[in-house]
Amino acid sequence: MEISVLEQNIGYTFQNKNLLKRALTHISFANEKKCESNERLEFLGDAILEFVVSKYLYDNYKNLTEGEMTKVRASVVCESSLYDLAKKLNFSDFLYVGKSERAMKGNSRPAVLADGVEALIAAIFLDSDIGQAKNFIVTNLKEIIDNSSKNVGLKDYKTVLQEILQKDGDVSIQYNIIRTEGPDHQKVFTVELLINNKKTSEGQGSNRKQAEMNAAKEAITQIKKM
Repeated sequence: MEISVLEQNIGYTFQNKNLLKRALTHISFANEKKCESNERLEFLGDAILEFVVSKYLYDNYKNLTEGEMTKVRASVVCESSLYDLAKKLNFSDFLYVGKSERAMKGNSRPAVLADGVEALIAAIFLDSDIGQAKNFIVTNLKEIIDNSSKNVGLKDYKTVLQEILQKDGDVSIQYNIIRTEGPDHQKVFTVELLINNKKTSEGQGSNRKQAEMNAAKEAITQIKKM
């Protein structure tokens, strides 16, 4: 798909298209084509993201303590929130990944997509300035920042689910790894959640804890719809 479509999705047009293409280049594709991957951009983008979110919290949430700002930032600058953003931008359609990686649907892996978003942030910064990078970050992550600031101090999804289910008595809650995919440095874990031995939801993540948390989050969403 044309990268001009991605530019429309992100609301920014690159002066240097090669910079954007590098941000979209996964290491597996770079190894095949003997070109530069997005890993260095990812490193820079991670730092920019953390700085912008920190400054945004400092400027706009005067009521939060240092500890609370740290918790909010951690909930925003993380794989799951960047993965959700990547899905919203249809990022997987534009990533350059190697043949074997694509065969394993590597362009849809949460970690790969989250890393790609960080690389994109760095590319926007290098192509323009910190103002444009901030605009992209705040525009796309403001909602999760707001929600996290309101819910700071609340318990994690697994704890919340346990309390919801066990308020009327004991309930069996079990998390099982049903699938692991990808190379050692980019493992994707898929976990199923059983409630009273009945499968309720699944979750994915780059580690077991993240996968379990996402499975619990999905189960809470289902319960709230009942």
